[in-house]
Amino acid sequence: MSLLELNGVKVHFPVRKGLLVERTVGHVYAVDGVSLSVEAGQTYGLVGESGCGKTTLGRAILRLVDITDGEVVFDGTDLAKLPGEEMRRFRRRLQMVFQDPLGSLNPRQNIESILSEGMAAHGIGANQEERRERIREILARVGLPANALSRYPHEFSGGQRQRIGIARALVLEPDVIICDEPVSALDVSIQAQVINLLEELQESLGLTYVVIAHDLAVVRHISDVVGVMYLGALVEEAPSDTLYAEPRHPYTRALMSAVPVPDPEVEDNRERILLTGDLPSPADPPAGCRFHTRCPWKQDTLCATDRPELRDLGGGHRVACHWAEQIADGTIKPAANAATVVPAPAAEEKDAGPAAAEGKDAEPGEKETASAT
Repeated sequence: MSLLELNGVKVHFPVRKGLLVERTVGHVYAVDGVSLSVEAGQTYGLVGESGCGKTTLGRAILRLVDITDGEVVFDGTDLAKLPGEEMRRFRRRLQMVFQDPLGSLNPRQNIESILSEGMAAHGIGANQEERRERIREILARVGLPANALSRYPHEFSGGQRQRIGIARALVLEPDVIICDEPVSALDVSIQAQVINLLEELQESLGLTYVVIAHDLAVVRHISDVVGVMYLGALVEEAPSDTLYAEPRHPYTRALMSAVPVPDPEVEDNRERILLTGDLPSPADPPAGCRFHTRCPWKQDTLCATDRPELRDLGGGHRVACHWAEQIADGTIKPAANAATVVPAPAAEEKDAGPAAAEGKDAEPGEKETASAT
């Protein structure tokens, strides 16, 4: 059995109107039927554009937001059904590192007070001296000096504050840590340090991570399995290497094509998928496939009417697309009006520009430009 398993999790926020008497006029479908599982000691990466529901899903796992429907099964127990006091005891084993390292720390408390607060609430340590000793050990693990105990959050750099956030989670000895954009607010050089720290802690303490991020390079480096979310739903899931080598959902392919490659030749010749249209509102998601309003490969027969379920293509690669196989083998082509740039011609074809079509020699450096078909 997986350590953490989500079955059909939904988080719907009511939209209310009215001055004197409020009434519910609709819902925001922030998370709408997500199912996934995370093995002990594994890192599960969750990616997608802003507003797709990643952070809400992470908070739902910890019951920081109310779950509308579905199950969050942790170590055999459905957290969605636990009363408040029992959930509080379980929360020690499930911790979160928040995106904003400064905003998540109380500016009026010093570091010792911030880190010992949770320990006291969960009965860790017989007295303050024992808790202080435990905090010193954790600070050393995350690379902070012992004199940090008496200092305040504003006295630290962004990277140091994120280490304090990690330390706050670790002092409770959790099994699972939800990392919500753990490095997005940091400089690139500091990002590498924090990522390496997370990996070292996982190896030494046997931690399980759910890493929420929009930086695909970070997710690829740290994750064992990656799930891709779009408009509140999981559209693709696969082992990290498989997903990056062979993305099968059109949305995942569009995400991957947006990642810059530090090789000019590869960058010039690889596929580009430029999505048309705006992201639909989560308060009024489209019928059928959530992505069909922007998908270059959409087919009116099913895409606009039937919502695809996640299905296994083999090797743990799950895709929510009716036509994943046909798109991969080229049976279904992108629509003529789709903003898709196909790869440039092969090297031997590049020299044969438009002049070659007329039986004339092409001028040096002249290229044939590929267009969408």
